[in-house]
Amino acid sequence: MHTVYVDPPAGDESLRAAVYGGQLVVLSPRRSVTALVEFARAMVEAAFAPHHPLEAQFHLTVQEWVDTFAPVKPAFIHHPHTMELLRDVLDELGLDLEQWFLDVPRLRGVTSDGYLTTGVGYAHHPHRDTWYSAPMAQINWWFPLYDFATEASMAFHPRYWNEGVDNESNQFDYYEWNANGRKDAAKMIGKDTRKQPHATNPIDLDPQVRIVMPVGGILLFSGAQMHSTVPNTSGRSRFSVDFRTAHVGDLGASTGAANVDSGPSGTSLRDFRRARDLAPMPDEIVRQYDSAEPADGVLVFDPSLS
Repeated sequence: MHTVYVDPPAGDESLRAAVYGGQLVVLSPRRSVTALVEFARAMVEAAFAPHHPLEAQFHLTVQEWVDTFAPVKPAFIHHPHTMELLRDVLDELGLDLEQWFLDVPRLRGVTSDGYLTTGVGYAHHPHRDTWYSAPMAQINWWFPLYDFATEASMAFHPRYWNEGVDNESNQFDYYEWNANGRKDAAKMIGKDTRKQPHATNPIDLDPQVRIVMPVGGILLFSGAQMHSTVPNTSGRSRFSVDFRTAHVGDLGASTGAANVDSGPSGTSLRDFRRARDLAPMPDEIVRQYDSAEPADGVLVFDPSLS
């Protein structure tokens, strides 16, 4: 059974348990999320001016759109105020900032009608984040920057919560991805050739669950959820932000969602910082998930190298 919880009763442990159990959690608009939306909007709108970001694709060539949006992504991600605003979101929810660790956010732009589906506008195929070396205790947080329609949303495929599929995650190396895949996003126009884990057999997209919510709301789901980007046919681009969290106590206890089919190399845990003071993930936790130092590759992605 899969449930969408809207504003569930407060509780750090119960929230995590629901997400680890495959449930989707939707939180109605909050002050902290709205502040983060406004900050991200200001950067996106300044970049695309005089065009509105939702309509810019109809005024720019694909290369112009990419050249405009590509530098905004790292500028937002690594702005010091961004992490302060993320911490405010967790704090407003009453979560223990000493136990919760967070990764830098991702700013996404999904254009309409096949204008751009690769690179910085990548339309995600059905996947689990755990195929990309995410821990089973990872919780994903997603929110829109503007109102959007179901035709521009994200889809969840609940059939596969307990059902594994044959996939290429055992060929995915997180450190090689840091060295090459992430930095090459802006080069991917027309065809995305980056090595990413896919299902090796067709995925049944139905039944599927789509969440449409107001700006200022936020969606939480497990990194083990099978999900994909809905082909945008809404006639407007869709902009969103997502970030990831992990509870250090759950990591230490190997608590989280069940692993039904993920087998990548490496771990993303070095990317996470403690919400209270941005201290790095403890070495003993990282070693629990990745005991061997890679001979090559990049442990933590450096956007300045892209």
